[in-house]
Amino acid sequence: MNSIYNNLTKVELHVHLDCCLSYNALKRMNSEISLETFQKEFIGTSCSCLKDYIKCADRALEYMQTKEQLEIVVEDLFDQFKKDNVIYAEVRFAPLLHLNKGLSPMEVVKIISDKTNEISNISGIEVNLILCTLRHYSKNQSIETVNLIKDFSGDNVVGFDIAADEAGFPLDNHIEAFKLAKDSNIHCTAHAGEALGASSVSETLNKLKPSRIGHGVRSVENKSLLKELKANNIHLELCLTSNMVTKVYENLKDHPVDFLYKNDFSISINTDGRTISDTNLNNEYDILGTHFDWVKSNFLKVNIKSMEASFASINTKEKIISLLKSTYNL
Repeated sequence: MNSIYNNLTKVELHVHLDCCLSYNALKRMNSEISLETFQKEFIGTSCSCLKDYIKCADRALEYMQTKEQLEIVVEDLFDQFKKDNVIYAEVRFAPLLHLNKGLSPMEVVKIISDKTNEISNISGIEVNLILCTLRHYSKNQSIETVNLIKDFSGDNVVGFDIAADEAGFPLDNHIEAFKLAKDSNIHCTAHAGEALGASSVSETLNKLKPSRIGHGVRSVENKSLLKELKANNIHLELCLTSNMVTKVYENLKDHPVDFLYKNDFSISINTDGRTISDTNLNNEYDILGTHFDWVKSNFLKVNIKSMEASFASINTKEKIISLLKSTYNL
């Protein structure tokens, strides 16, 4: 891998806490687990679809059910951010997935929020949190998740998302929760246009009205949708390797990242699930440099657009954009 990408400061907006458990962190919680088992059960590079990808996350979630485990996982992700030279990130997780050993949803968010604040202050890496509902959740579970965000208003919990199996479950259960979020001035993003086509993105924009779309790559299948995205400055959180692992695309050359960039869409470059996709942000940048001839100026432009679309405060946006410009020195 070209070390030039390691040295570039980066912004990441789409990364799932439960999809990034490293082998080193896992060994701290289970000293008996072998590297072979980790590679077979936690890494999803043999996936045939999004459902397979999600199964790997289910395995990791077994080790994210206590205060100690959650703190280890947060520490681990910060270590990964440091290696990638990430200076701002938004980490997402579904609080209701971490209740199997007695924690309450409020306790889960507080543990992750407090540990994130603690390490942010020490490391200088700015990290905010996005809480997820899931496609298969009930209306009440989605509303409960939004209310958790309201409870942590003013802290580092800054947004609401819907994730999981896009193809298997409709949006109708979640419309009320997204309306509550919007009425409460909570930033919203939503997974769409990954497992399903452009119509899924259109439906999501119409029913949930997010300002960002997680993935959204299949928007390119509909020209009128592309015009809508551009007109409303809808940001697309792109995850190249993840899209390859889940078989959205068979070949990198078919991925629309370069088309979207060259046509001045608002996009970010992200890992999605670092462990499941067996990637990191340095690797994603290397792919863009190797396969699409991106150079420092391309990465700077995308990082600035990422920060502009972030759910950070105005002061944080200005601070990170200034830092990006100074470190890229173009």
